Amino acid sequence: MSTLLTVLLILTSLIMILLVLLHKGRGGGLSDMFGGGMSSSLGGSSVAERNLDRFTVGVGVIWFACVIALGLLLAYQN
Repeated sequence: MSTLLTVLLILTSLIMILLVLLHKGRGGGLSDMFGGGMSSSLGGSSVAERNLDRFTVGVGVIWFACVIALGLLLAYQN
């Protein structure tokens, strides 16, 4: 069980790194490379940016649950 949680934690960590890099920062970001720059000139956030936010929060919740579950599993593994 701890091996499965460890693999899931590593995968979600890598996905979180990619998702955070795709987000638009103050001066743009990597999302501008994939067409996000045009929508930012319109003022509002695009559908793609909102979906990216939702996906990032979802992966973050999975990552957090893996950290807590792995910590509890290893703490009570006596």
